[in-house]
Amino acid sequence: MPTDERTATRAAYGETLVELLDEGLDVYAVDADLSGSTTSIRLREADEARHVNVGIAEQNMIGVAAGLALTGKTVFTGSFAVFGTGRVYDQIRNTVCYAGLDVKIAPTHAGISVGPDGGSHQMVEDLALMRVLPRMRVLVPADYRSAKAALRIAAYTPGPFYIRMGRASVPRLYAAADGFSLGGARVLRPGTDVTLVACGVEVHLALEAAERLAAQGVDAEVVDAFSLKPLDEATILASAAKTGAVLTAEEHSVIGGLGAAVADLLCTRPGILKRPLMHIGVQDRFGTSGGFDELFREYRLDAQAICELVLQ
Repeated sequence: MPTDERTATRAAYGETLVELLDEGLDVYAVDADLSGSTTSIRLREADEARHVNVGIAEQNMIGVAAGLALTGKTVFTGSFAVFGTGRVYDQIRNTVCYAGLDVKIAPTHAGISVGPDGGSHQMVEDLALMRVLPRMRVLVPADYRSAKAALRIAAYTPGPFYIRMGRASVPRLYAAADGFSLGGARVLRPGTDVTLVACGVEVHLALEAAERLAAQGVDAEVVDAFSLKPLDEATILASAAKTGAVLTAEEHSVIGGLGAAVADLLCTRPGILKRPLMHIGVQDRFGTSGGFDELFREYRLDAQAICELVLQ
């Protein structure tokens, strides 16, 4: 459950890389001149030889990471999500995924919660881009400890991964970084009337919405879809069968992300829902500059928007 303590998911990145190094993993980080913002600088401080800063050259970042992976290293790449996925898509597709290399794409500053940097830096298409790639696994942590878990799962599982992390401080939901798995989801609040399937920053907002809905007589179940690809089909289907109504919530375009993945799944089980599937997400538009609360109201991603759509 949410606590008053707030930490950005990106804060887990550099810290976890150092822990992995201390555990004996042959881990490297390649960054594109943003190691302070991504926090990969923590690995550089621990062992300078294991941190490569290629400068503002993101395509080269992926190429260097691929080269290191071919020598048997476990390699993470940083940068902001808009550069770490969009500018380098060809390299991720043809160099990393096509060859199945042990490269973990782990950018920070995803979604509109980047805030004042505006639409040019607010990446809301990355989950769609990464989900569609063969061999790519996609994890979307909701808080600091689940981000640590995602990074550890990626580090100890061979092959390409995408781990989506953010800039904004968010409530800590989990007491420990255990109990997570590739292809797993977590039911954070049981309910009988509606299922709220959320990922990333939207998880704590879904929990907030569930508390508000309870005051109005609606019992909402909240599912943290930590693993977006592979998706925890069993957990989502079981919840949907119980409640008969599902709403997805993501800080991403409504096209190609969590909502699309859940819709694809539910289409294989006709009749499971008693109400139309509902989506909370960015409605086919770019981001804009603003504060966290201001932007989440504007884009209808906040707890109030979730409540209104459920009641509607």
